Amino acid sequence: MWGNPCGFESRLRQVSKSNYKHRRTVISNVKITGHKSSAIINEQVRSNEVRLIDDEGVNHGVIKTSVALQMAYERDLDLVLVSPDQDPPVAKILDYGKYRFETEKRAKDARKKQHTVDVKEVKMRYKIDLHDYEVKVKNIKKFLASGNKVKIMVMLKGREIQHTNLAFDLINRINLDIEGENYVLEKKASMEGKNAVMIIAPASSS
Repeated sequence: MWGNPCGFESRLRQVSKSNYKHRRTVISNVKITGHKSSAIINEQVRSNEVRLIDDEGVNHGVIKTSVALQMAYERDLDLVLVSPDQDPPVAKILDYGKYRFETEKRAKDARKKQHTVDVKEVKMRYKIDLHDYEVKVKNIKKFLASGNKVKIMVMLKGREIQHTNLAFDLINRINLDIEGENYVLEKKASMEGKNAVMIIAPASSS
């Protein structure tokens, strides 16, 4: 009644294999946005041969791309070029969805660890009162601890330019009050126009 059961099972395997191959072809044709270049996977691999590393890390050497692709299909995985510029290109058998997720996660984590060094300006007058001075020194220490450079500027206006020595005295006082901080002198105190300026940086960023 059912005919040859062996023939039926054979046809069933062929249908399943065909459906799976179609599904992998759809995956390989998906356009990935947000990246400068897309990964080359599955049927997108055009070279006749690849140097294959399977999902267990075994190096199979140089084999036909069609064979490598079949191995990937049989394991329900993808064939992904990881070094397309080599001759022949290097390909790996892996789960491309998981591979892409982990790659993007590592890139995101790396960006989080990156720190852009900013130059923070701390401005004051040489006649600054004690409370304001203490706040300025506290900010300088905070900026250094955050990994930023600090540009300390003592501003002189009008006839105050005659008292540059008082501006330098204030900068020297600041140096004494932050003596315990781990910093380096990037630009020693000097006049820039009507302002006395000194730039310091965290020792680790120099």
